[in-house]
Amino acid sequence: MYQMNKISYDEAFQMIEAVILESKKINKHVAIAVCGPEGELISFLRMDKASGAASTIAQNKAYTAARDKKTTREMGAFMNDHNCPPAFWGDKGITGFGGGVPVIHDSVVIGSIGVSGLAEDEDERIASAAIKSVYGK
Repeated sequence: MYQMNKISYDEAFQMIEAVILESKKINKHVAIAVCGPEGELISFLRMDKASGAASTIAQNKAYTAARDKKTTREMGAFMNDHNCPPAFWGDKGITGFGGGVPVIHDSVVIGSIGVSGLAEDEDERIASAAIKSVYGK
């Protein structure tokens, strides 16, 4: 039997709550997606004033970070450095916008979080803070 460690729905909800709290502190509205290690959506929330586009982008950020096991910022840098646009992967869910961060436990990616609606640096900062709030890393 094959077993896989992955983010639980409870941990996903805790990360979403952490993002909401941080977003409210700065009076901004975002979309948040949490995926398992295979890139499948576990949980999603779009704050009331977040754009519809942020919904898709947050989900793509979480998907990319889980599937490629690196931040979407790193993916974007690779795309730029090697002249490989997202279409190179043949997967419409791959993105290079910063704000998608893998969740790593015992050196294994157990899922990811994607935040969208702010500048890429801010999306990534909030996503990383949410991971730290739940996993302490």
